[in-house]
Parts: sequence; structure tokens; C-alpha cells
Amino acid sequence: MLGRLNHIAIAVPDLKRGAEIYASLLGAKVSSPQSEPDHGVRVVFVELLNTKIELLEPLGENSPIKAFLDKNPVGGMHHVCYEVADIMAARDHLVAAGARVLGDGDPKIGTHGKPVLFLHPKDFCGTLVELEQA
Repeated sequence: MLGRLNHIAIAVPDLKRGAEIYASLLGAKVSSPQSEPDHGVRVVFVELLNTKIELLEPLGENSPIKAFLDKNPVGGMHHVCYEVADIMAARDHLVAAGARVLGDGDPKIGTHGKPVLFLHPKDFCGTLVELEQA
């Protein structure tokens, strides 16, 4: 069911500073910031040869990233994103197997313009998992 690793997301308290760290210290190519109001975040992508790192900062007081940063003020790994060929088939398979899909269970359009779902971290070894339709 799983395709390639699409990205690893890191929550940061300051997106500009996080982008500077990756660009200056590590010499990485970093995208321009983009706001994703439906997900409550502003993001940049650090482009690597085989995947991406997504840096996330809260967009507003109701952002799920704000709650994460309240518990982890310096930031930290937030989720991993895997590609799937058919997000609805993947969702149905996972739900039938007992996994929990967060939210209402319906995919939302993610940062890359493709449908995404998030899976409960307690069902995946303590890691929040995002699925993105490839």
C-alpha cells in the first residue's frame, strides 16, 4: 500500500529562522513560505534529492501546530508523510483493520494540491502519519 516517503514534517516556533538554519548551515534549497489556512499552518519545504523536509509554524491560535509547540517549545518532528496510490482504498483498508483516521475521515487537499489524511499516532508506534495520494 505505501509508496515513497513524501516528507518529514518538523514543527518550528519561527519559520523564517528554521528556513535560515537549513539554507545557511546545511546549504539546502528551501521553498518560499506558503500559508495553508485549511490546515492552520505556514510551511516551507527543504528540498532533498530523495524526499523533502516540511517546516511548519502555526497559523493562528487554533492551529494544531500551536498545541504541539506548547508541549515542545523548541519544535520537533511532527509527522511523516507517505504516498499512496489510492487514498480512499488506503483509508478503507486501514479503518477495516482498526486504525483511526483523524478528523471526519474524509481527505482534505494538502499543501501539494493532493488529497491527504492523517492517522492517529497511537496506532502507528507513536508517530502521526499523513497519507498523500500520489
